Amino acid sequence: MSLPIVSYGSAVLRKKCENIDENYPQLEKLLENMWKTMYNSSGVGLAAPQINLSISVFIIDTKPFIEEGDEDNSIKKVFINASIIQEEGDEWSFNEGCLSIPDIREEVKRKSVITIKYQDENFKWRIETFKGITARVIQHEYDHIQGKLFIDYVSPLRKRMIKRKLENISKGKIEVGYRMKFPKGN
Repeated sequence: MSLPIVSYGSAVLRKKCENIDENYPQLEKLLENMWKTMYNSSGVGLAAPQINLSISVFIIDTKPFIEEGDEDNSIKKVFINASIIQEEGDEWSFNEGCLSIPDIREEVKRKSVITIKYQDENFKWRIETFKGITARVIQHEYDHIQGKLFIDYVSPLRKRMIKRKLENISKGKIEVGYRMKFPKGN
């Protein structure tokens, strides 16, 4: 089932998420719904706070960013209880967007290489290093479970320039091609 995406202005997007264990109820069904929601929204990543759950779970599938013929280099993964343990390499800028903040894209600088410790969908601990666009997608989704949004990285001037758009998103004054859930009272 495709779930509604929580919009900018919702408190859950600003909370640091709680870790879960293998007893989390219906995790397999939740992950299935997260994949459907992400694909139906044309996303490359989705974190649990974006579907109104304050738990440390996110998914990514970088295939849309991979050049034709190079699909074997795409990554499709589940990250549970993740912790970025190292960020290194040159910072590089990329025009990021977010399903919870539709119609806003901003240049964000991030490190090019990350090492992350996480549990997979079977709760097996892994430590892996990722680079390039995959590292960026992971950093973006990891920020969600830390209560951060990509707009937190833009300059104060840019924030003032997009303030009205952000207010409209939080008030539900936006049309998108997927279901959204707006803060109460809007």
